[in-house]
Amino acid sequence: MTQAEQLIRMAEDELTEYSTDARKIEKLRRKFSFAVPYPQQQAVREEVAASIPNNFVAKLIEENRQTVALPFWGIGGLGLLLGISGQQPLDLIATGIGFYVAFQVQKLGWELQAKRLVLQTLDEIDASVKNPEPETAP
Repeated sequence: MTQAEQLIRMAEDELTEYSTDARKIEKLRRKFSFAVPYPQQQAVREEVAASIPNNFVAKLIEENRQTVALPFWGIGGLGLLLGISGQQPLDLIATGIGFYVAFQVQKLGWELQAKRLVLQTLDEIDASVKNPEPETAP
């Protein structure tokens, strides 16, 4: 597993917790500092940034993954309902396809969101190293 993949997995773990983005970034800053030395972080950032697609569909899925997947969950559920009640095996194919597409959309959105969180965290680390905050006297 490369360092970029390792950071993405850490960000995915952090996405499972219900908290603000600022809190997630603060928690990830400590983890990233231990996982990847600062001089290597820029190279890892470029690698992660290069892996994020910039097309319209990818941005839509990243920002609204649940909304995009909802129609496919509906198709899967309706196919299951009609396949069982009407005893029509062809409707069960729609169930499999609908559930598969919905799951893949959710998974892609989750990965894109984690990659974006990695980029935000690495930018935050870089900004804090370049512009350290002066300590205030009590």
